[in-house]
Amino acid sequence: MQIAAAVVGAVFLLVGILGFIPGVTTDYDTLQLAGHHSEAMLLGIFQVSILHNVVHLLFGVVGLAAARSSRSAKAYLVVGGIVYLALWIYGLVIDHDSAANFVPLNTADNWLHLALGVGMTALGLLLGRRGKRVEIDPAGRTHV
Repeated sequence: MQIAAAVVGAVFLLVGILGFIPGVTTDYDTLQLAGHHSEAMLLGIFQVSILHNVVHLLFGVVGLAAARSSRSAKAYLVVGGIVYLALWIYGLVIDHDSAANFVPLNTADNWLHLALGVGMTALGLLLGRRGKRVEIDPAGRTHV
């Protein structure tokens, strides 16, 4: 559970960083603070803004912090998964050319959010069903 939360958190951190790198993010010169007018595209596919990238960075930091205990790791995965499912639904129902698309989101983001929501929730629920509980203390030592 903790490893899964750490990996998910690390991936979110990486994605947040990549969103600020020209070349990895195409049309970087159009990157805006927020809103659907940002035409910057992470990997040329996913519409991003400064807000969108910062949310990924924060979600990554939370994931790494949550990985310190199995209880918080599970909460991060399940609650984070539910948040991404809600974001998927939000992305489906809003007009992508309206002010409601403040993150911003595009169709590729919507389907990625569905996959993240299902994947994170499944990890949080399924990994907690088996195995020994492992805690990581502040010094980084593991305890079973």
